[in-house]
Amino acid sequence: MPTSEASPVGLIDIAAAAERLGVSVRYVRRLVAQRRIPYVKLGHYLRFDPTELDAWIDQSRVAAFDLARRPRSA
Repeated sequence: MPTSEASPVGLIDIAAAAERLGVSVRYVRRLVAQRRIPYVKLGHYLRFDPTELDAWIDQSRVAAFDLARRPRSA
């Protein structure tokens, strides 16, 4: 089975998760070790649900700061 294809249940491997996030596999492994990203452990394999990754990205989103609405200091 190629490493970047989705499995029958729709889970993706660590390489595909890293590609989806635009980061290195090493960084994804660090996020897993720190339990900062949702993942599934199947034996010694790590798998990721693309829907959960999208939700995690949305939760991590930082809103832009609107300078026009900022109170002016006296």
